[in-house]
Amino acid sequence: MAEEAAAPAAEFAPAEIEEFKESFGLFDRVGDSQVGYNQVADIMRALGMNPTNKAVVAILGNPSADDMANKRVNFEAFLPMLKQVDAMPKGTMTTTLRVLRVFDKEGNGTVMGAELRIVLSTLGEKMSEVEIDSLMTGQEDENGSVHYEAFVKHIMSV
Repeated sequence: MAEEAAAPAAEFAPAEIEEFKESFGLFDRVGDSQVGYNQVADIMRALGMNPTNKAVVAILGNPSADDMANKRVNFEAFLPMLKQVDAMPKGTMTTTLRVLRVFDKEGNGTVMGAELRIVLSTLGEKMSEVEIDSLMTGQEDENGSVHYEAFVKHIMSV
């Protein structure tokens, strides 16, 4: 078991591991060198990874809501989880553009902002209105259209 935990760490550079450990420590609000299960996804995102909530829950072993709120994990257990997320396939700009082209009814490189908001709130990992508003700020033109290539560049840089 100890070998399993050490193996993924060997694949990260020592400088990366130190950065991960420092970020992990910033989320330790109790001072016991552990973080709550409900913070794991936030730490991964702070480190530039973009796991879905569903993927993080699976990595954590499908804990109950009570476990998510109360269980804690130390850095040694967190690092292999981080490696699992790092190894997951990443969405590409080309794939995302292909998906949005489906909604480009006029073939002019735009989609209706209202339609995009509905998609973001109902498909895949559903986003809240606040998250959608934050993502869409400044993306719609005067006609309520979104130039999806610029939009994808924007979301991939966030």
